[in-house]
Amino acid sequence: MITDSEKRLEAFEKMLRSVKEQYDSADERMKKLKAEGKEKTATYRQLMGNKMQLQNIISIYKVYDLLDID
Repeated sequence: MITDSEKRLEAFEKMLRSVKEQYDSADERMKKLKAEGKEKTATYRQLMGNKMQLQNIISIYKVYDLLDID
């Protein structure tokens, strides 16, 4: 039988994976756009905002020792 604590941990791990994947995806897309000289596009700026937000979430995880420091 799965406890509530185990369900919460599983949900947290799933969310953490998603945040990391989104961060890595945004970073890769930004690098590609930068290589194409498209740093001033709306897409690049939106990705930058998303990446910063995701970085803030990751930083909070680190503050509470919920994530190993990369």
